[in-house]
Amino acid sequence: MNEAPVFEEFPKIPRLHRMCVITEKIDGTNACVFVADDGAVLAGSRSRWITPEDDNFGFARWVREQEEELRTGLGFGRHYGEWWGAGIQRRYGLTEKRFSLFNTLRWADVHPACCSVVPVLYRGPFTTGVVTEVLARLCASGSAAAPGFMKPEGVVIWHDAARMYFKVTIEKDEEPKGRQ
Repeated sequence: MNEAPVFEEFPKIPRLHRMCVITEKIDGTNACVFVADDGAVLAGSRSRWITPEDDNFGFARWVREQEEELRTGLGFGRHYGEWWGAGIQRRYGLTEKRFSLFNTLRWADVHPACCSVVPVLYRGPFTTGVVTEVLARLCASGSAAAPGFMKPEGVVIWHDAARMYFKVTIEKDEEPKGRQ
């Protein structure tokens, strides 16, 4: 060997018992609104850009209809959320569809009127016990996103130190997604 390979540093390991945010996991379809620096607004699903002609449960059509409010209210960047409600997955007993933004810190106080924000169920230090308690409250009280709907899907945990999301579902959490 003439030359040593490029050294790859082992990544730092984040501490587990750090701040987290637990939100309700809404059962819809992942969606994205992209606002370009030139003001263009695009709609996306989890894996591709969509259009009203090649849509995902009407999200691209909704984005086109709300384009100006999304452009001015969200501003430049990628804005991820869940497109949910009537005709999508659990439906939540709704007659309309909704777009709920995932970034609870950014959108907690002010967000476009056409959007909502996923409900925060807990904010504080991470422990598995807290996750279990939040799930138990969710089971007992029902959905915070759609009050009165008694079959919520589960929770999403944002772990600050790891800068990662984790999810726990109420039913079949131990099974891979394709087998639920």
